[in-house]
Amino acid sequence: MSTYHFACAVRRVAVVGAAVITAALTATGTASAHAEVEADKPQALAENVTLAFVSEAESDSAGFTRLRVVLPEGIAPADVTLAEAPEGWKLKPGGDGYTIGGPALGTGVDAEHKIKVRRLPDAAELAFKTVETYSDGEVSRWIELPAGDTEPAQPAPVLKLKAAAPGAKPTASSPRPSSVPASPEASGPAPSEVSPAGDTTAAEDDGPSPGLVTGGVLVALLVVGGGAWWLVQRRTGGARA
Repeated sequence: MSTYHFACAVRRVAVVGAAVITAALTATGTASAHAEVEADKPQALAENVTLAFVSEAESDSAGFTRLRVVLPEGIAPADVTLAEAPEGWKLKPGGDGYTIGGPALGTGVDAEHKIKVRRLPDAAELAFKTVETYSDGEVSRWIELPAGDTEPAQPAPVLKLKAAAPGAKPTASSPRPSSVPASPEASGPAPSEVSPAGDTTAAEDDGPSPGLVTGGVLVALLVVGGGAWWLVQRRTGGARA
């Protein structure tokens, strides 16, 4: 093989490898969109706590119109009041959580809202399973909980809490209503769309698993490196012949 043809072959391998890696990294970026929750007082049994939720926009053609949040055990819908939300959005309590929605947000605009909770339960962490709905009908479910060493592809927002303050005692939370009338401006999805608060069953997968994508990147690197090594060995052997 001539030096010219050898250089062309190496370039072809590099171009193909770069394309594969770029596609894999693009998929990783898509899968990295997620939902989060933070608290101004992240401590068990804390009172009048403000929780801030952020749902990252992942659609290229539509904006958020609705969020459905399942509250963890120890927080009843009656214990929650709306503190901040996008203009025109309203909160509607449900049997196991609440729905918040209104006019569609702009494409690429994250959905952010805050609620005030009367009192947090005595727990180490709280999961807030979230179902996001876009104006084109697309649904993204962030409701998966960790199972052993397996990292969920679409994890539910989890709030980690510090231990309760000395002397703090739990109080009975408000009862959860058995049924809540539907609201045209902030109605929730069918019960089958969200698993119960303690269920760890995986949700419908709306994108590639980050672990699979990472594995794909490693395979692509091995293929590129192996191809380049083979070409070098072939040229070296040809030169010796």
